[in-house]
Amino acid sequence: IDGQLSMKDHVQKVCQTCYYHLRQLRSIRGSLSADSCSALVRASISSRLDYCNSLLTGIDKSQVNKLQSILRVAARLVMRKGKFESISSDIRDKLHWLPIQQRIKFKIGVLVYRCLRGTAPPYLSEMLSAAADIAGRRSLRSAAHGDLVVPRSRTVRFGSRMFAVSGPTFWNSLTSELRNSNLTEPAFKKQLKKFLFRTV
Repeated sequence: IDGQLSMKDHVQKVCQTCYYHLRQLRSIRGSLSADSCSALVRASISSRLDYCNSLLTGIDKSQVNKLQSILRVAARLVMRKGKFESISSDIRDKLHWLPIQQRIKFKIGVLVYRCLRGTAPPYLSEMLSAAADIAGRRSLRSAAHGDLVVPRSRTVRFGSRMFAVSGPTFWNSLTSELRNSNLTEPAFKKQLKKFLFRTV
């Protein structure tokens, strides 16, 4: 992690590793079915793109684009498409892969869900507070809607990237159906993915 939290070194390392595995997969693509290739891509590429990706909240768009390029190359490999063929619609409609920015939001949403259900580590859960739990806010509309408190951050550049800020901010943007306390985690993930696809 660099001093400015740009995550450039991390993104570069992820890209190098993913491109290496994509080259290996390309050499055997002719022997794989579409389903087998998709499974290998999820295991060797998607898992690396998603690992700790909540830390990528708020990073520079150029870094996000580098990771998105990995996703497009992987999709072309699975769909057997050329370098200059359009792949965006296939990623969305056939592979059902979320773009990098939405994958980051997905991870944030799942972490908040787990915090509110008591299945996340305490050091994360302690960062979140419901507006309804604060005496001065119980009568506000945000408390009735089940909103979380978004603390003020000292710095504009880094403050909004903290989980204590980004988590509640994203959670409060979700629909009431998604914030339903009766939703199981698999059902929440399914509905959250649909919600994020609509924001692409």
